Amino acid sequence: MIDAIDINAILEIAVEAGKAILKVYNEDDFEVSTKTDLSPLTKADKIANDLICRELKRLYPTIPIISEEGKSISYGERKNWESYWCVDPLDGTKEFIKRNGEFTVNIALIHNQVPVLGVIYIPVQNLLYYGSEASGSYKQIPGEDPIQIKAIHKNDEWTAAVSRSHADGEEKAILSDYPIVNFIAVGSSLKFCLLAEGKAQIYLRTGPTMEWDTAAGHAIILFSGCHINTLSGKPMLYNKESLLNEGFLCKVD
Repeated sequence: MIDAIDINAILEIAVEAGKAILKVYNEDDFEVSTKTDLSPLTKADKIANDLICRELKRLYPTIPIISEEGKSISYGERKNWESYWCVDPLDGTKEFIKRNGEFTVNIALIHNQVPVLGVIYIPVQNLLYYGSEASGSYKQIPGEDPIQIKAIHKNDEWTAAVSRSHADGEEKAILSDYPIVNFIAVGSSLKFCLLAEGKAQIYLRTGPTMEWDTAAGHAIILFSGCHINTLSGKPMLYNKESLLNEGFLCKVD
């Protein structure tokens, strides 16, 4: 499956979506509405979603798509999908609204419920992170050569990547079992990137996430030398009947 995908084409889609997001981001005043789950939605979410889905369908018309802005596909329709794209066109909308730059474009390919390719683009930094089971994980400034990244294992003095917008008091007790001496707080899927390139060794999320929040980052850490399990110790799987994720823990292998 992965051999049929042109990773460079997916990187280009992510970058183009990021450029479209930045046009809205740089406006003096952008419209913010509220979704049914009370989370925020901007014009940038919609524009990026339309661009990504249009281009993925053009390149790979037989591969279905689940995206945050197009999530109403019933389980009865998707339960037998062998492969599909899992897309978050603007991960970190709260960070986007705060204008702190910590938002991303996330595109992942899921095969048999497991991510086999993931792309994260950080528009404000013009920086790509991506990984696949075929080639490993990389970071890249568009137009420059990619740099392979690897997670860094440590016996002590770990750094924990923690959420800026979703801090949870339950985390303290769980993280106390690990030799953590430093914390880096960032928004969106940037926490996965910190683990993938060795800047952090652990990322815990006790609160709810959706599959499109984690799929791309899951692929990137997986192919850089990390693993992720749910807090009940089960593998992190995708295309579940409910697209809601259980809490999870990512660690360097």
